[in-house]
Amino acid sequence: MKTRRRWEVVGLGIALMITFVILIVIGTARPQGSARTLNGTAVPQTSQSEAAPPQWQRKLKPGEKPPQFVIFSFDGAGSHDHWQKMMKIADGVDAHFSGFLSGIYLLNDGRRTEYTGPGHKPGKASIGFGGSEQDVTTLIADLNEAVDRGHEIGTHYNGHFCRGSEPSGGRWSAAQWNDELAQFFKFVDDARAKGLKVNPDMIDGGRTPCLEGKFDELMPTLAALGMTYDSSQVSDGLAWPRLQSGVWEFAMPTVKVPGVGYRKTILMDYNLWYILNRAKDEPARAEEFSKIAFDTYMGAYQAAFDGNRAPMVVGNHFNSWSGGGFMTAVEQFMGGVCAKPETVCATYTEVIDWMKLQDPAVLDQYRAMPNAQVAEPN
Repeated sequence: MKTRRRWEVVGLGIALMITFVILIVIGTARPQGSARTLNGTAVPQTSQSEAAPPQWQRKLKPGEKPPQFVIFSFDGAGSHDHWQKMMKIADGVDAHFSGFLSGIYLLNDGRRTEYTGPGHKPGKASIGFGGSEQDVTTLIADLNEAVDRGHEIGTHYNGHFCRGSEPSGGRWSAAQWNDELAQFFKFVDDARAKGLKVNPDMIDGGRTPCLEGKFDELMPTLAALGMTYDSSQVSDGLAWPRLQSGVWEFAMPTVKVPGVGYRKTILMDYNLWYILNRAKDEPARAEEFSKIAFDTYMGAYQAAFDGNRAPMVVGNHFNSWSGGGFMTAVEQFMGGVCAKPETVCATYTEVIDWMKLQDPAVLDQYRAMPNAQVAEPN
């Protein structure tokens, strides 16, 4: 039986000391199959899928280009209808994606006071809790089905405290991030008694709410907890992941958007919505918004495919904004792009596993190329 990760709160000093040891000993991301050290205890890593590795999960041949990875990720990951629809689409094109779970979705509304956000009162959050006990049971079933199909569960933390809901994540210290994560992992661990298949030690990374955070505080905290990636920072164009404090940063790209004069925004559904009409709910424009979002995805994909082959990070939410136009775009994009030659739609952890197999000098050559950017018409 696999050993369960313990998730007591790690003191700031201990966390930084563990991080320092990790960086000295491994000097890179944790090798596949190695143990994580938490609170001085070695914890074997478990994987979210026990399936045999796919054909593309191998070292590149001399002169061979990397696959064009596309990483779909969904913040919150709490909608049953969207889980079911996206898993069906992914099955049809052999795609895997990542769901970043908001931990308080595992608490029914009657348990809300079990969560205390850093600097906040018990039971306070900027998003809803899990609803009824049946709602939580349905979410657990969706998460279990996702893991069984090879998808990845990461963290979207808990209370979703963004700027204006102070103290927000953008101001938290390492100790506060550690507190938020400790509660997240406790909620996950507690849900195992209700049948959840996701073990806390299977959570390898995630995305901060609203992409906020003092990352010089957060990244060492993630490393000290044995986590391997983050996808919260922003790059100008599509860039290859880089190690920061022993953690891979898969940056959200800022790209040019057709339909608005090729102005730039972050490649996330909410940001696309905001640049189009300042995030006003206009269902009548769903088709228009869907086309612009889809064209933006395709432009970013083609730029990377023809250029540096950097993994394309697509950030989304399970939503019905403006008539569902943004979900329609990502559904169409996944259904089309994942079936293209030399293209792999994978999870963050799968891409990390692939990078570990490669000659670092080869990846450095691609990393040194210009970031990929949506091309404007001549």
